[in-house]
Amino acid sequence: MTGSAGYRNRRVRVLIVDDEPALTDVLSAAVEEAGWRAYPAPDGQTALEVARGCAPHAVVLDGMLPDLDGLQVLRRLRHENPRLPVLMLTARDALEHRLDGLGAGADDYVTKPFSLEEVVLRLRGLLRRAGARQNPADASVRVLGDLVLTEETREVHRAGAPIQLTAKEFDVLGLLLDHPRQVLSKAQIIDHVWSTSFDCGGNLVEVYISSLRRKIDRGRAPMIHTVRGLGYTIRPAEDGG
Repeated sequence: MTGSAGYRNRRVRVLIVDDEPALTDVLSAAVEEAGWRAYPAPDGQTALEVARGCAPHAVVLDGMLPDLDGLQVLRRLRHENPRLPVLMLTARDALEHRLDGLGAGADDYVTKPFSLEEVVLRLRGLLRRAGARQNPADASVRVLGDLVLTEETREVHRAGAPIQLTAKEFDVLGLLLDHPRQVLSKAQIIDHVWSTSFDCGGNLVEVYISSLRRKIDRGRAPMIHTVRGLGYTIRPAEDGG
């Protein structure tokens, strides 16, 4: 699999914001069943942090949250990405509340209780309509598990937290993310990141891989792995070691 093919086939990312764990779980399951990747958040502040990290293609947003008001979250998301499709969830059926949400920038809404099929259908419609207007900058985003690399801004986040990398660390990580689960040899990494004419010394690749592990994997389930005698690979933490 080439890096470009692996990237183009990445799943649509849906941010799900609700403070009810049971509801978040079933919404996440429905999103995953639809073939998308769910990014749950239990409150507004977490949602904003996750959104900056995962660059979602769509958002399912509860109108009532324990910290920030749902409309506040909506306005901040709209400030970051005016074209981001947002589906509001509300337990209130009053017309003024629906109008408030739509006026703040929501694209659609469903009233609790709702069917999961309805949520998926509405999300599918929003994504379809947004597809032709997809932000070109999104083409520079690589996502693997909870790790997000944005080529255009040279930013890296894991689980919404920013990670500071040097220029070459960023290039090595980008190469690994272009080939998820594929083992890359030291020679391949040197050839792509430094070029074959570069006198790399004996342990240059090991030094950069070790540094990336400290920054990417410290305190978290590991994503970067050594395949003894062959090279290095990166895979989602849920894939195990």
